[in-house]
Amino acid sequence: MEEIVTIGLDIAKSVFQVHGVNSAGEAVVRRQLKRARMLPFFAKLPPCLIGIEACNNSHYWARELSALGHDVKLMPAQYVNPCRLPSRRKRRQPISC
Repeated sequence: MEEIVTIGLDIAKSVFQVHGVNSAGEAVVRRQLKRARMLPFFAKLPPCLIGIEACNNSHYWARELSALGHDVKLMPAQYVNPCRLPSRRKRRQPISC
């Protein structure tokens, strides 16, 4: 696997979406993770920048991922909403934001 430089993390109650890119901006990882597999997945990665939408749950995950050595940035919802895809069918299309 190529080295991941930046990760975008979409958090929910039980399923998390991980989107990792390399230094060239190419998608390296697109994966769904269950809650139980979240920390073991990030523990295997070298320290990188992780962006999370700021909400109630995100502060907990930011502390946990920071403890693993990652640099975590919380983003306000108004910066994240324009980058969301409108439907499931369009997930494979490149994100335009």
